[in-house]
Amino acid sequence: MHPVAQSIVTALAAHADPARAEGMVAYMRGQFAFFGIQTPVRRALTRPFIRDARPADELLAIAADLWAQPERECQYVGSDLLARQWRALDASHVPAVIELARGKAWWDTVDALAGVVGYVLRPVPAEAALQMDAAVAHPDKWVRRVAMLHQLGWRGDTDVARLFGYALKLAPEPDFFIRKAIGWALRDYARHDPAAVGDFLARHAGVLSPLTRREAGKHLPAG
Repeated sequence: MHPVAQSIVTALAAHADPARAEGMVAYMRGQFAFFGIQTPVRRALTRPFIRDARPADELLAIAADLWAQPERECQYVGSDLLARQWRALDASHVPAVIELARGKAWWDTVDALAGVVGYVLRPVPAEAALQMDAAVAHPDKWVRRVAMLHQLGWRGDTDVARLFGYALKLAPEPDFFIRKAIGWALRDYARHDPAAVGDFLARHAGVLSPLTRREAGKHLPAG
């Protein structure tokens, strides 16, 4: 294991709270083990290990070692590390980030890594289009969710045609996490251009699920 990853695991293990861990395990439907460390404490404990700049290959190696650990907080720290150091990554590293997202996949880590993908691809629109067009057609639903969510926060840089196109492509899927992601992505863009999102929802009301429409329209004017 990379020494930084080992130091992170040791620091977390020293502050394990088994009683709190029980509630965390239950919240995540028993899918993952937990140390039982709340987010502010976890970030305070691990900040010294993730703030130093490192080359991309080392960052990804540390994250992979953290992903190999059973406790969910380790994956959260791996996500924090990549989010903090995303400028060390470029478009060639996005497939590795997506592979991490597929490991022990659930909405929490998938969404965090979708944010990392978005940071990396925002400055390179052509590469974003190429990689995310492939991702939105991927057989793994969590990769499709990354594609749907990667433009969160892009505002005026949003590729609107792809945002709406991905929404329509994924709309027939019955999966809760896909439908929720479509609504979330549309709601986020509505903060920048509510009229465009409102028009899209109106024109495609028969295609988009009620969950998607409800999520997307949360902050739109009534009617």
